[in-house]
Formats: sequence, C-alpha cells, structure tokens
Amino acid sequence: MKYRWKFLLRFQHIFFLFIFILMTYFTENYFLDSTQLVISIILNIIFNVGIYYLVYYYLVPRFYLSNKYPEFILYALICFLVSSLFRILWEPAVFQMDLSRKDVHAGFLYNVYISQGIIILVGSFLGITKDKFLIEQDVISLGEEKDQLYLDLLKSKLNPHFLLNTLNNIYANSFTHSEKTSDSILQLSRLLKYIIYDSGKEKVAVSQEFSSLKALAALYQLKYNNKLDIVMDIEDQEDFDIAEIPSAILLTLFENALKHSAIGEDAHGFIKLFCTVERSELYFEIINSVGKERTHQAESNYHGLGNEAIIHILEKFYPDQYEFYSGPKENDQYKIALTITING
Repeated sequence: MKYRWKFLLRFQHIFFLFIFILMTYFTENYFLDSTQLVISIILNIIFNVGIYYLVYYYLVPRFYLSNKYPEFILYALICFLVSSLFRILWEPAVFQMDLSRKDVHAGFLYNVYISQGIIILVGSFLGITKDKFLIEQDVISLGEEKDQLYLDLLKSKLNPHFLLNTLNNIYANSFTHSEKTSDSILQLSRLLKYIIYDSGKEKVAVSQEFSSLKALAALYQLKYNNKLDIVMDIEDQEDFDIAEIPSAILLTLFENALKHSAIGEDAHGFIKLFCTVERSELYFEIINSVGKERTHQAESNYHGLGNEAIIHILEKFYPDQYEFYSGPKENDQYKIALTITING
C-alpha cells in the first residue's frame, strides 16, 4: 500500500513534466526553428525543474504548511518575477529573437508569464495536496494500528492471575489423585487453545466463542467445588456454527461479569447468561450480581477498557448494525445486552 502511493506521488511529477514539455513545444515553435526549439525545451526543463522543486520541497513545507501564508505568497511571487525576468533576458539573447515586431514581443512575454505561473501554481498545489494526502494516510494507518491494539487488548483480557491460580490448583490436586485434576487440565487446554490459536483470527464462529466461554466457566466451577451460581441458557443452534463474530468479544464480556460479580466471594453472587440467533440477528445477554464493594463501580458502567474496546470493534465491523447496553439493574444487579445483525 505504502509503495503504491509513493509511486503515484512520483508519477504526478513525471506527468506534469511531460505536459510542460508539450506546452513549451507548442508555444515556442512560433519563435524558434527546430534546433533552437529543442535546445530551448532542454534549458527550460532544467531551469524550471529547479523552480518547481524549490516551491514543492521548500516554500510549501517551510511557509504554507507552517501557516505563514503571507510569507508563502510573497516568496512565490518573487520566484515568479525572478524566473520570468531571467527567461525574458536570456532567451532572446541566446536565440537572437527578433522582438521588434509587436505581436512576437507580446506573444513571447505572454508565453513566459503563463509558463512560469503554471510552474509555481502546480508546484504549490501538488506540494499542498501531497501533505494533506500523507496526513490522511497516517491517520488511516494510526486507525488500523488502534484497531489492532483494541483487538490485542481483548485477546489479552483473560486474567493471568486466574490462569496462574488454576495451574496451582491443578498442581495441588495432582497429589491427591483427584478427578478434578483431569477436568481442570481438559478445560484449561480448551481455553488456552482458543487464546493461542482461535483468538488470532479476525472472526470466529459463535460456537467457538461459546466453547472457550464454557471452558472458563468450568475452570471457575472447579476452583470453587462447583458451588458457583452460573446459569448458561444457550440452546444448541446450527446458526452458532455458521454465524461469525470478532474473536474474544463474548469471552471478554463474560470475563468482566466474573470479575465484577464477586461470584465465589459473595454467597449471593450469580451470573445468568443467555444467547440466541434469530433471523441473522445475534442477541447476547448477561445479568450478574454486584458485590457491595463493587456497587459504586457498577453504577458507573465499570468504566473498563474492555467495554470501550468492544464498542470500538463493533463500530468497525458492524456500523449501525448493533446495539450495546451496559448498565446497572435493580437489586444490585448489572446487565449487559448485545444485539448484532450478523448478515446486515
């Protein structure tokens, strides 16, 4: 992409040079014979390439792009006058033009002024548009980098302390030959497989997202001896294997609910999850308890980077095709509802 735009920026210089050669040929063949015309074109190209690049690479960046418009206009006008005067003095002397005729004299001056004016105006215009264009490209590149950062943020959202604690639990259970050990290893393997392989994809099937989500829930249950109040109302649907969404979105929402629900710490903690796909529209909902020390945080919509990143990614993939609600519910509860038009 970058090389293509560099080529186009260079091509405009070559194209303008070609146009200038044609313009010089058709305007000066009235005053010069064939040999003189060729020499005049060569000399004018060498001279005006210098003027063109002076405007393009110095005057525009040094003055116009620094918002020094009066200075830019002044120096551009000086370039125009000096270059025009130089041509008016050297061309008749070198080619021994007969400027005694009024029509030849007026035509020659008109040709010089028009040519030099075009050189300076085109050099200014292309210099200004090049800068605006490169700024736009930088903005686009920064936007793409920002999108990637948000995706990376979601993929790294899973609490590393939880994974470390899970490994410690597996290690402790291994001494007692507990059945929980094999289950923990299986669920951790599924979750790590998703994080390492599937989360690197731009989109994954909804069923893949649910597989990682259930593995995470199972690990939490094993940690707390299956006493957690986690209800997943997810019916098996063929659409779950077909519909695709950006990776880690649902997993991040569920991980946020686990973190803020105080489940495992609060005896009344719970998480209720519901999801369905109907008529190419996915609806995902989580309702969770909020621990007393987290109530104030819930009232402020968590203010976490997780929700911000999710909204940004939804805007990228589903502009005007999604609804996202994140806010407190009655009785110290919190609700997250996401609706996405999969095939809008």
